[in-house]
Amino acid sequence: MAGNIASVLIVGGGTAGWMVAAALGHKLSGTGIAVTLVESEAIGTVGVGEATVPHIRAFNQALGFDEAAFMAATNATFKLGIEFRNWGRIGDSYIHPFGAFGQPIGGVDFHHQWIALRRSGRAEPFDHYSLPVAMARANRFAHPAADPASLASTYGYAYQFDASLYARFLRAQAEAKGVTRLEGRVVDVTQDERGHVSAVTLDDGRRLSADLFVDCSGFRGLLIEGALASGYDEWTHWLPCDRAWAVPCANVGPIGPYTRATALHAGWAWRIPLQHRAGNGHVFASGFTDEQAALDRLLGQLDAAPLAEPRQLRFTAGKRRRQWIGNTVAIGLAAGFLEPLESTSIHLIQLGIERLLDLFPTADWDPLDAAEFNRLMDLEYERVRDFIILHYAATQRDDTPFWNHVRTMSLPDSLATKMALWRARGVVVNYRQGMFLEPSWLAVYLGQNIVPDGIDPRAGAGAADAAAMLRNIASTVERLPTHESVLPRTLEAAA
Repeated sequence: MAGNIASVLIVGGGTAGWMVAAALGHKLSGTGIAVTLVESEAIGTVGVGEATVPHIRAFNQALGFDEAAFMAATNATFKLGIEFRNWGRIGDSYIHPFGAFGQPIGGVDFHHQWIALRRSGRAEPFDHYSLPVAMARANRFAHPAADPASLASTYGYAYQFDASLYARFLRAQAEAKGVTRLEGRVVDVTQDERGHVSAVTLDDGRRLSADLFVDCSGFRGLLIEGALASGYDEWTHWLPCDRAWAVPCANVGPIGPYTRATALHAGWAWRIPLQHRAGNGHVFASGFTDEQAALDRLLGQLDAAPLAEPRQLRFTAGKRRRQWIGNTVAIGLAAGFLEPLESTSIHLIQLGIERLLDLFPTADWDPLDAAEFNRLMDLEYERVRDFIILHYAATQRDDTPFWNHVRTMSLPDSLATKMALWRARGVVVNYRQGMFLEPSWLAVYLGQNIVPDGIDPRAGAGAADAAAMLRNIASTVERLPTHESVLPRTLEAAA
């Protein structure tokens, strides 16, 4: 029986590195396994507003983080979903919520009943039948009810926060669990006769060895690509956006409990409201617009004057062909990149951490651990990829070359099959692996006007029940406090 490994070295800090460090520091506490993180202050990170999905709550809770303390430390706000503007057609708006749409009527899924009502001219917009959507539009927030019979239990929530402050918060938690931080820039990687990484050398000559290496070095992939040549599956055919500008501005008006994604000339702009400011950015395709024009579009739609100089990011959509090679695991941007349209970047980091802990290696380095990790992460990346592509493929816009391209491009077979089943019969394909469940697909399909030809033949007698749902949602929202009033009460608990 092989023994435990003795040491882990995380290369790179930022959100990914410190999430790994905090998780390993917590989960490996008492095992004798030493966890070290090396990062360079000179390299730095981009501290933009970061939006998340509800899974982050499970991560924070598993590590024992107090919600109020976390929110106070990161200038966080609550998040109930994402508003999409101008995606199906110019002037359209819908919200992808963290919650259900309606309830089955007569044993028939609600979306089939809604389509029948729509055909008879008796339906409100689909997202009106969602409590978290109504809450978001009214800028209301409350924690979900514990009673599963209550309408107020039919949604989840996430957070919007400052990514650099989250990394700082995680660092404090990790160091309290015994994680060691070293300052330095990696300039060389040494491998042994098996091809495993045996050590990294820093710019001051120090040589750091470990049993397990976790590559959190960002787009560069210093270990997984620079030393181990994993290779990269590029997805730019389906996701041509390859640049982004990011800039903060002051909040204007109520602080909404949702993120916004507005489709622009050759990409889209995000708006993420935090306690102290709004994070803004423009993701765009350099093949369809130039950088200055993209920056001008971003600045032209800000709610207030910029609070800092705009910063640019460059990226290529895709993933490493293998995210675990030998004794090295890539997590975060070192593993792959998908544009933040559905706030999935931190979730993919979290998944990588969870899979690593599930398959944590022993000293015999069973290759099956790496093979299973790679299989599972490939599935997760590909299914997130398909869901992001759906937003582009479901557009009816043809007003610019960019939108005409994404509207008419060929699709991955996996997505084409899903869309064909939906268009034919209103079927949403679900998988055991994959973060986006039926309500998410329904939000985009129906929010962007992709209505199926066929529906459940039993649908068509739900008008009274649907109207009652709307009344129940409206009365529930009316009783809830505003998001802005909940925030200070939440933060007081951290004082």
